[in-house]
Amino acid sequence: QVQLVESGGGLVQPGGSLRLSCAASGSIFSQYAMGWYRQGPGKQREWVAGITSGGSISYADSVKGRFTISRDSAKNTVYLQMNTLKPEDTAVYYCKLRDVYGADYWGQGTQVTVSS
Repeated sequence: QVQLVESGGGLVQPGGSLRLSCAASGSIFSQYAMGWYRQGPGKQREWVAGITSGGSISYADSVKGRFTISRDSAKNTVYLQMNTLKPEDTAVYYCKLRDVYGADYWGQGTQVTVSS
């Protein structure tokens, strides 16, 4: 079983920055992909960014140029650096790990609130 723990959320003013972390533990295989999703108030969960086991990275258009995903494989941790935050970025942010068998594991989520 895989466990994911997110951290780094909080309250930030528009234009500010936050860095989210997602640490994975448990039965982790060397090859896996990780991604960040978010769910805003009254909205469906949406994909934000992803990074494959080979290091390929992709972003949703809404965050491209402002958010950066990275991973430290030695620590089984993925990060989401969020800059130039906007009120519409307010959401609960979740990380997801997909293992080599296609099984998905989710973290508990961390709240990000962008408000003045």
